[in-house]
Amino acid sequence: MDHLIYTAMSGASRSLQQQQIHANNLSNVNTNGFRADLDKAITAQVQGTGYDSRFLVQNDNGGVDLTPGALQETGRDLDIGIVGNGLIALQSGGREVYTRNGNIQVSDEGDLTINGLPVVGEGGPIVLPPYSQVSIASDGTLSIVPQDGNITALMDVDRIKLVDVASTALTKDANGLLVSNNRNEPRSEAVQISDKHLESSNVSAMGEMIASLSLSRSFETQVKMMKIAEELSQAGNRLMRAS
Repeated sequence: MDHLIYTAMSGASRSLQQQQIHANNLSNVNTNGFRADLDKAITAQVQGTGYDSRFLVQNDNGGVDLTPGALQETGRDLDIGIVGNGLIALQSGGREVYTRNGNIQVSDEGDLTINGLPVVGEGGPIVLPPYSQVSIASDGTLSIVPQDGNITALMDVDRIKLVDVASTALTKDANGLLVSNNRNEPRSEAVQISDKHLESSNVSAMGEMIASLSLSRSFETQVKMMKIAEELSQAGNRLMRAS
């Protein structure tokens, strides 16, 4: 009888965990550059004497879906969208984190940030000198026309670090930013960007809603199985007492 209880309990718990993943994906359907989380499960044997045939389902790192989203033109000089594969490097503490959100902000001091974190350049966080015009090339090179002086042509000042990391080597931190197995990844010359564009989320709202409905039904089924297991157990106890 406890085989059924373990199966139903494990299935219900798994459905709830999956619901959390899909709910988070759905809530970020309009978040620029958001990458959908994937769910994955493994079986784990229940420890203890007499439980050799009992197994539970446990969550495992399912990785991140790096399928590109649609590029949308914004007309803003400091908006960039990655074409195909690739990630933008940001500085967080003593390591790099990565994002597909190319909505770059510039402070009064010239610091470039995304989500409040410094954008990494050739030698660390990028700081722009005062400028009257700025542009970003397809390889991430930042060029400006100085605010003061007689120079009217664009001058290269730094280059945004772009990397290409396999999805299997990426996880998300507590802030939803991507981190790799290494503290820093090498620059990839193959990654290209489109300036004055932002990439939309790669989440399919319809797909996530359908998955959530399916998981709700699965959870209800598992709960019914637990109730049935309890009723069968009670019936067996009554038969034992009667005998």
